[in-house]
Amino acid sequence: MLFSALRTASFRNLADTEVDTGGKDVFLIGENGQGKTNFLEAVYFCSYASSFRGAPDRDLARSGGTGCSAAARFSDSLYNQVLIRFERGRKTVYLDGKRVHDRRDLLAVVPCIVFCHEDMEFVAGSPERRRWFFDQNQSLYDPVYLDDLRKYRQTLKTRNALLRKAGLTGGNARDMLDAIDPQIVRYGLALIEKRREAAAHFSRAFGSLYAEVSGIRHIGIRYLSSWKAETYAGIIAGLAEKREQDLASGITLTGPHRDRYIFNREGLEFCGTASTGQRRLLALLLRVAQAQRFREITGKQPVFLLDDVLLELDPEKRRRFLAVMPEYDQAFYTFLPEEPFERYRKPDTLVYYVMNGRLYPYSAAGFFT
Repeated sequence: MLFSALRTASFRNLADTEVDTGGKDVFLIGENGQGKTNFLEAVYFCSYASSFRGAPDRDLARSGGTGCSAAARFSDSLYNQVLIRFERGRKTVYLDGKRVHDRRDLLAVVPCIVFCHEDMEFVAGSPERRRWFFDQNQSLYDPVYLDDLRKYRQTLKTRNALLRKAGLTGGNARDMLDAIDPQIVRYGLALIEKRREAAAHFSRAFGSLYAEVSGIRHIGIRYLSSWKAETYAGIIAGLAEKREQDLASGITLTGPHRDRYIFNREGLEFCGTASTGQRRLLALLLRVAQAQRFREITGKQPVFLLDDVLLELDPEKRRRFLAVMPEYDQAFYTFLPEEPFERYRKPDTLVYYVMNGRLYPYSAAGFFT
C-alpha cells in the first residue's frame, strides 16, 4: 500500500496542485516554514481525516480561507482514492467516490505512523497525551477497542452532566447516576484489560529497542489504573464511595480517563532524570514499537511520516535508529538542506525541494529539474 499521488486545495500554505508520490521513499528538502510538515500533515489527513498536530480542521485551511481539501490516489490498496473536504465547518470523507460516515473506516485503507517533534509529549507531557498515544495505537488494529473507547467517553460525558445537574438540583439526577455507573464500569473494564495487555507488550518490545539503540537497559512501561479495585463489584462500590467528591467537583474523578503510563527503569520513574536526548529517543522508539505491533497483529506494513526526527540524533544513534526501523510500504522524510540526506537516498527515491508551499523535483546533481 502506498500513496501514488497527493492533491491539495487551500490546505495550509501548499500549492493547489497534484504531486507524484509513487515511490517507496519520498524526501522533502527545504528550510523551515516552507511547507514540508504541512505536506506530511496532508498525507496524514488523507489517512485519518485529522491533523497529527492536533489542530482543529478550521486551522488547516489556508490563511484567510474557510475550507480546504486533500485527496490521494493509492496503489496496492483496497481503494483507489480518498477525498476529504472541510467546508463551512463540516468535514466529509469519500472513498472511491462513496461518502464515508464513520472515519473508523479509513483506518484499514492506508494507515500512517508519524514520527514528529510533538511525540515528545508522549514522554515528557501530560498523562492525557500518553493515554492518547496508547489509545491511538490500540485503535489502529482493534475496532472493538475503538468502539468501547467511544462508548466510555460518551457515557463519561453523560455522567459528568448528571453530576453537575445533581449538584445543583438533586432529585432524579442522583437516581440516574445509579443507572449509569454500571455502564461506565463495563466499558471501563474492557479498556483496562486491553490497556494492560498493550503496556505489557510495549514494555517488552520497547525495552529491547531502547537498549539496542541507546545502550541503556531495563527500561519498561507500567500501566496504572486509577480505579483501585479490579472487580466489577469493587469498582461499583468505589464509585458510590466517591460520589460526594464527584458531586462537589462536578466531574468523574476516577476511571480510565485518569489512568497513567509510567516509563521506569529498575522500578524507578525514568523520564524525570532522563536527558532531552534520551527522552527524544524514547518518543522515536515508541513509534517503532507501534509499527512493529501493527505489523504483528495485522500482517500489514504502515506508511511512515518522519518529520525532521533524524536531525536531533547524533550520527551513531541515527545509524542505530535506522537499523531498527521496521519494514514499511512507504516513507516520507523531511530534511533541512544542510542535512546529509544524500547519504540515505536510494536510486529510486523521489526527492523534492520545498519552497513557499511548492514541491520541485530535485536532481542527483542537486539542481531543480
